[in-house]
Amino acid sequence: MWKIAVGFLIFAGIALYMLSKGGDVDMSGNEHAEHVPAAVAPASAPASASK
Repeated sequence: MWKIAVGFLIFAGIALYMLSKGGDVDMSGNEHAEHVPAAVAPASAPASASK
């Protein structure tokens, strides 16, 4: 069991090192959520259809 923990710590350390040395890594999330194509955005119902 301790081997799994040690392996994870080594892997996490290598991953953090590579991410820090990689340069242009954007881990801030999806910043382009407002650019949804019209075909994907839900269509609003016309006012005349809600009688």
